[in-house]
Amino acid sequence: MKNTADSEAPWAASPSSPEEETGSGVWSCNEWDPLKEVIVGNPLNARFPHPDKSTRTAEFAGSPSDQIPTGAFPPYVVEEAEEDLAAMVQCLESLGIVVKRPDTWPHGGVVATPFWSTKGFYNYCPRDIFLVTGNNIIETPNTIRGRLLESYSYRRILVEYLKAGAKWYSAPKPMLLDSLFEVDPAYPVPKNHEPVFDAANVLRFGRDLLYLISSTGNELGALWLQTVLGDEFRVHVCRIDYQGSHIDTSVVALRPGLLLCNPERVTREMLPPIFDSWKIIYSPPMVGSDRFDSDYLSHSIGSSWIDMNLFSISPELVVVDRDQLPLIKVLEEHGIDVVPLKLRHARMFGGGFHCTTLDTRREGAMENYFE
Repeated sequence: MKNTADSEAPWAASPSSPEEETGSGVWSCNEWDPLKEVIVGNPLNARFPHPDKSTRTAEFAGSPSDQIPTGAFPPYVVEEAEEDLAAMVQCLESLGIVVKRPDTWPHGGVVATPFWSTKGFYNYCPRDIFLVTGNNIIETPNTIRGRLLESYSYRRILVEYLKAGAKWYSAPKPMLLDSLFEVDPAYPVPKNHEPVFDAANVLRFGRDLLYLISSTGNELGALWLQTVLGDEFRVHVCRIDYQGSHIDTSVVALRPGLLLCNPERVTREMLPPIFDSWKIIYSPPMVGSDRFDSDYLSHSIGSSWIDMNLFSISPELVVVDRDQLPLIKVLEEHGIDVVPLKLRHARMFGGGFHCTTLDTRREGAMENYFE
């Protein structure tokens, strides 16, 4: 199934295997190769995204402004989120995986341009703002205004990677004008006035990338990504029955030839033809949502499917919510063992195990899985 490409992308001259790179500290080509190093997010000082036009489009399309939660996350939620992330860090380190974490940041500060003013968000989800392709790390042009400066909390880590030889790029900073968000709430995709997308709109399959058109990623974002990656990469646009935000509660890449999909949002016909020969398994319904009361849910960014947001340590081992026993059973039936952990507030924060991590080093080579 795997055939390593004969030539490299002209952009960034990415090596085809970690053996060819010279200690860049960054090497990750897909979602499943054995994990060596990862960034885990930081929930401290987290705030709900300020209810400006970008937030209403990206996270709360169709909701009146007075129904959008504002201000700081409840202190107990932040405290328990940090406890859970610390437990994940301890688990990963016990497996010999290097873990880095971003700096604690003053998210309550004002974020402004000449055209708008808002407040910060959080750095709980590194998956949203950085895309790693080989030994390249790309800051993406995020849709939510409050995330415009979020990458600063990772600056110390990025400089370390740069000094070690990684290639660090940043997409054009979007202007995020009001006109970008003048959309139909039933189809809340930002207009194609400029490239905008979150890195979590993208799944990586070696030289092929699956890109979800949604409230956090427009068509022009996919075009920009294809342009900068060059002809040796292929960006495949995907439209499914979900425009809410990111792809990783709808499609999960488990290993070559195997996808886990959301039965409420994805059919085989919605996926690009490259996946015609792949096996698709569907997640069982999530369990445990009844533990949340209505007030908690009214302050939650994520859907009930957030616990489908698993994170691969290798093709045979994934981190998954410990309460999702039906999903664990399906994974084990397909030869995948699980590390059962818990993010108690994944739903309020809108981020599960894949969201709260950014794999910056994995074993394996940059391959073609579809030729």
